[in-house]
Amino acid sequence: MKKLWIVESLLLTLLTGCGLFEWADRRGDAGRTTRNMTRVGFGDLPGWRQDDHRYALQAFRNTCKASIEYSGKVSPDEKLLAEKCRFLPDAKASQETVRLWFEAHFQPYRVSDEGTKAGKFTGYYSPVVRACRQKTYTCSVPIMNKPTDGREYKGVHSKTLVDNRVGEVIYWIDPIDLQDMGSATLILEDGSNVRLSVASTNDLPFNGIGSQLLARGIRPPEGYGMKSVREHLKQNRSLADELIANNPRYVYYAPAASDAVTGNMGVPLTKLRSLAIDKNIYTLGLPVYLDTKLSDGRDFKRLMVAQDTGGAITGYNRGDIYFGTGDEAFKYAQGQNQPGQMYILMPKEYGK
Repeated sequence: MKKLWIVESLLLTLLTGCGLFEWADRRGDAGRTTRNMTRVGFGDLPGWRQDDHRYALQAFRNTCKASIEYSGKVSPDEKLLAEKCRFLPDAKASQETVRLWFEAHFQPYRVSDEGTKAGKFTGYYSPVVRACRQKTYTCSVPIMNKPTDGREYKGVHSKTLVDNRVGEVIYWIDPIDLQDMGSATLILEDGSNVRLSVASTNDLPFNGIGSQLLARGIRPPEGYGMKSVREHLKQNRSLADELIANNPRYVYYAPAASDAVTGNMGVPLTKLRSLAIDKNIYTLGLPVYLDTKLSDGRDFKRLMVAQDTGGAITGYNRGDIYFGTGDEAFKYAQGQNQPGQMYILMPKEYGK
């Protein structure tokens, strides 16, 4: 162990001399944390050394290109985070170099929710769905861009917005598919593809179809998984319309600027490295370490970056894992619902 420590110390010294860990000045840390965040060491993060942090570094590099909104109860020192972005490791840096960089520049905190023994970690994906330019029997719900004529939509129920067309109708879609959409790829009647990204929401809470079915005591034959619920609703269209109308939340969409799937930060999401968290609690852009499992029972212990939000993602120890695009991503995301633990990495002064 002593020999390993000496080797790592020498490597850290060499990297510092090369400018990788260069520090401009020693300013105070104005970051905000909460009482339910416990400061821990990287050795307390299960599986930390086994992860390949280079993938998380690429996601964090995308964060550094964004305009970060420093809000929420947990927020980093703006100057410290900006400094991390100025001294990122090279894209060709080794796995060990990147790990040492994160260890030198960040401090992990274990988070907990009051009265909750374990966190909850679900999954989401970017669907590829069929849509129409005109309303049809199947494409019966409008996808709208947010109003540009001054009409109010914040706090207005989704049914009111849809019934009164509060917004510009850009496409029509099967309402069952709409429930699964964040950013999405639409396949139109002529076979052409359109990428959509979230433009805004009405800021009302999300009341998902699965939750409504459970509250009514209606159980699809294969349970409450996303796939089972969708198949059940396709056989019960009137019930689907009723449940969708009961969801207060409405999401506005706009044609995406690129083919990349973007989250709430406006940066490309990275498969299995981007995480959606509660924006009311956390500033988006922070590195987050997860210790949980996938739906098939495999361990999922890896460094991620908080780059997105979701209407149902609330709480300190709560996250939604981005699984990618299309049917394979759907297969994993739709069954993801596991307990686990989240650690927030806050930027620190080098050497502190």
